[in-house]
Amino acid sequence: MENKWFLSMIQDEFRGGKINLEKTHKLLEKLDIQCNYVHVKSIFKDNDRLKQGRITIEEFRSIYRIIAHREEIVEIFNTYSGNQKFLVEKNLLQFLIQEQYILDMSQNVAFEIIQKYEPIEEVKRAHRMSFEGFIRYMGSSECLIFKPDCGRVYQDMTQPLNDYFISSSHNTYLISDQLLGPSDLWGYVSALVKGCRCLEIDCWDGSQNEPIVYHGYTLTSKLLFKTVIQAIHKYAFLVLKFKVLVRNKKIGTLRETHERKGSNKHGQVEELEEIYQDEIKGSETLIGSEDNPGKEDEIISVAGLPLFKKRKVKVALALSDLVIYTKAEKFRSFQHSRLYQQFNESNSIGETEARKLLKLRAHEFVLHTRRFITRIYPKATRTDSSNFNPQEFWNIGCQMVALNFQTPGLPMDLQNGKFLDNGGSGYILKPHFLRDIKTQFNPNKPPNQSDPVTLTIRLISGIQLPPSNHSSSNKADALVILELFGVPNDQTKQQTRVIKRNAFSPRWNETFTFIIQVPELALMRFVVESQGLITGNEFLGQYTLPVLSMNKGYRRVPLFSRMGESLEPASLFIYVWYVR
Repeated sequence: MENKWFLSMIQDEFRGGKINLEKTHKLLEKLDIQCNYVHVKSIFKDNDRLKQGRITIEEFRSIYRIIAHREEIVEIFNTYSGNQKFLVEKNLLQFLIQEQYILDMSQNVAFEIIQKYEPIEEVKRAHRMSFEGFIRYMGSSECLIFKPDCGRVYQDMTQPLNDYFISSSHNTYLISDQLLGPSDLWGYVSALVKGCRCLEIDCWDGSQNEPIVYHGYTLTSKLLFKTVIQAIHKYAFLVLKFKVLVRNKKIGTLRETHERKGSNKHGQVEELEEIYQDEIKGSETLIGSEDNPGKEDEIISVAGLPLFKKRKVKVALALSDLVIYTKAEKFRSFQHSRLYQQFNESNSIGETEARKLLKLRAHEFVLHTRRFITRIYPKATRTDSSNFNPQEFWNIGCQMVALNFQTPGLPMDLQNGKFLDNGGSGYILKPHFLRDIKTQFNPNKPPNQSDPVTLTIRLISGIQLPPSNHSSSNKADALVILELFGVPNDQTKQQTRVIKRNAFSPRWNETFTFIIQVPELALMRFVVESQGLITGNEFLGQYTLPVLSMNKGYRRVPLFSRMGESLEPASLFIYVWYVR
């Protein structure tokens, strides 16, 4: 029956005789088999017996089986079919319950999967599944590692704003370095498309009273403020509630703002007295506010005590009155915030200062972020737009960990992976222990009342991995690194052995176990590399996601390039199991 179906699908293509590589690739796609052109080309070459660049129908069948009939899938199918040619609904349901942890016990689940993925009509009508249907199901989005429920907004979205992690970018208008590079609207568009919910717009006076956006006191190029707003208007509300919060310096109280509602504030500018900390040459730097020059000054102390001064800044009243829930307020100390900071005031803290506070006063930091929105930004010396690891600041509940979205690498992989959750909305509800008024949580210490997860991953195989750039065909000396990110006690990495000269179908069959004390904050990053003994390992692809968003069972891990682009069909085939 399968032979008859297969011939009926392909024989028209061979009526004129043999077919070339391009037609072979298109015919595979017609059969719903995703394939990387580089791998098809290599396998085509191996099966073209006469080396004329054209193959027979039998040679095509051989190519199809090499690509589609992976041994590890055949083994699973044979286990549940009893080495028969078909899975009956009962056997398929047994597989779904025992291996894929599908809790719906009804026969309808198996029936629906057969109807969706079985390509042979006679088999489908008999309520059975052939191997052809099984491989299509296993390669589908239903068998991805990321839980489909987490792909929707499922968390409580009615809590105060400070109860959420918020996807945040730094100097969003820059698409290169911080000093000389271009400012571009693409910075805003690409960040918004990635789910970013906190954008940075540095406004300055331009010619003819036209406000401009650029990195002040640098040689970066300039954008018109109005074109930035137009771009945000076009792309910001692909997901969200058509609302914008403006974070800025503010004049007066919320009551005074309310009383001015409806009045004409055009052209009105008022002076605001701002606290800043003086720079004394030769003094010890205790904590540093390291954002852009001219925006915030470095915090300096003598004998551990910061010296504060006051200065006056001008703020447009109309802009000030737009600031309601997110008034920007200078961070002085946790004690000062406890005594004087208002609920609608938020702080920006440079990464170096924040890291020192994290090491010395982690529990106080958690209590601070429980009450106040806290933004962490890169230090000024990151002129190349490099990023810090955001995980250490998520661990203490910082809501806005601002990264340079234009710079690929580990930090942005973690950023993209974390905010996959909750429908990619850019808002993640913080774990209860970062919201609890009586929390004792300290990420630097083992939790008192831990509910750990034991996570086991069997890394079975690779599927059409990207070949090494150093290979003239489709080869790579492939290995996989499993990196766990979270609180310091949970951070670890393990890796497979190297499979030489095989990017098409490397098989590892290696099992890894992780005991995770704080799973609510943990991210798993799968990294595929090609071993390089002289130049170092070559990055081939990665995928990052929250541990608690991982599906159990036989799952496919899609791979993404360094720039965050999908490398489909390149993926890893794994088995996941975890218990609490």
